Amino acid sequence: MAAHAVEEHTHTSASKYIQIAVVLFALTALEVLLYEACFGHLKESMPGLASSLGPYFVQLLLILSAFKFWLVAMFYMHLKFDMKVLSWVFGFSLVIASVVILALIALFTYNRTLWWIGGVKW
Repeated sequence: MAAHAVEEHTHTSASKYIQIAVVLFALTALEVLLYEACFGHLKESMPGLASSLGPYFVQLLLILSAFKFWLVAMFYMHLKFDMKVLSWVFGFSLVIASVVILALIALFTYNRTLWWIGGVKW
């Protein structure tokens, strides 16, 4: 009886997965709409929106992508219902990957300033 109760608690219903899929689809559509409004065909029809969102385009895409990643990791990768240690291992690995990527960006940016001062190679 107790095992049955635990099993019911840990499984997500099919309707929840469909709800999450709809949210992921809406977020993807929003990303495409954001691109079209800033750089695509909608730019001419909505110049005010393009000029206000254009400077924040990358940041907005990163926020939307991070939210989509969180939804996929929590529900489709079952991290929300697994042991907490697995979530910590996944989160720690994600932090290490982010630090390595940021360090590489800083390294390449620094290296570019050494060799390409003012955009002209020495």
